[in-house]
Amino acid sequence: MNNLKRIDPRRPFTITAEGLKRITLGAIGVAGSTEFAVSGASHREQAKPFRTTAVPHRSLLVAAHADRGALDDHARQALAAAALIADAPTEVVLLVFGEFNGDAGALGADKVIELPMFDRRTFAPLDELDALAACVAAYAPAHLFMPDNATGDGDLGRRYATTANASVATHVVEIDAAHVAAYIQANTAFAVRALPEVVLLAPNAVDPKLPFVGAGERVIWRFDGAAASPKGAVRDLGIEEIDAAQLALEEADFIVSAGNGVSDVAAFERLAGTLGAAIGASRVAVDDGKFTRDKQIGATGKTVEASVYIAFGISGAVQHLQGIKDCRHVIAVNLDASAPIAKRANLTVIADAQETIAALTEAAAAARSARGTGAALLNSAAAAEGALA
Repeated sequence: MNNLKRIDPRRPFTITAEGLKRITLGAIGVAGSTEFAVSGASHREQAKPFRTTAVPHRSLLVAAHADRGALDDHARQALAAAALIADAPTEVVLLVFGEFNGDAGALGADKVIELPMFDRRTFAPLDELDALAACVAAYAPAHLFMPDNATGDGDLGRRYATTANASVATHVVEIDAAHVAAYIQANTAFAVRALPEVVLLAPNAVDPKLPFVGAGERVIWRFDGAAASPKGAVRDLGIEEIDAAQLALEEADFIVSAGNGVSDVAAFERLAGTLGAAIGASRVAVDDGKFTRDKQIGATGKTVEASVYIAFGISGAVQHLQGIKDCRHVIAVNLDASAPIAKRANLTVIADAQETIAALTEAAAAARSARGTGAALLNSAAAAEGALA
């Protein structure tokens, strides 16, 4: 019989400033008691407060394009900038061009207007300009914030500023409630001016992590503007598909990567071609001669920032995880559920890499032939379910 006395972990305890649990010796408590529950609750993450509960008297407008139902980091930074400089009687209104499925309140927005009829892959600047002008007319914002990017938002912001004859600041790297600043003269000088009507923010000007949340109210807003004539000044010629193999890994938005668990390299390359994805590899796969050194991803290889990164048969060494730390969505396919990459992955498929590659290739090929374009596959939930079934 084991007579060793052990401390009951359910006894009353306190939480130190370092976050350590210290059991109160000599005190007796019952599990689930009020005393215990209160002490334990103090260690939980507290819910973020609302930025404001005051009745709004003015507004700030943030406009951005959505990508596959979400805002990218640059757009979230623009939204955070508006939320940080807004005072109590000011509401932050988010106008999203495209379908938006995210939590606008968690990003700092008090109201969100979704315009799903617009698509980031379709170039319709005149229609978007009309929609933006109509929203500005409806809410009369004091300032308009947009990410200064090359995928539509920067162009739209400049078009609006020109059309409305509004003051504008571009490539803004510093902002507060009174001023904005940007680099000029080939980044050799720093220009400062008062907060203009249109603010186009440079990447990483603001930390998107906020200490508060917005109301996140969804507004049903109908845009009845007439579509611009296809014979007008702007005509969309579509997107020219290029071979993903021609892209540098640092520029690729969709990457499939192979590790030691991939034995059939030819089948893996066929999958990459069917999906229209760039090819990456772990150091082990490169050292084994399966892939060239320029495909290696990790601390000793390439650092990537893909929106979608699928890792087949990669355990996830620390060096490899450093190379994918900035990827938006990581999907791991591995037989080992406890592999380090499973902790980093947004989705882990516990399956054989080769079997998953074969199933996904078949589903992707069927979806591509049915819809006529590999880009449509990224928005096909049915194809994804079939591949992972």
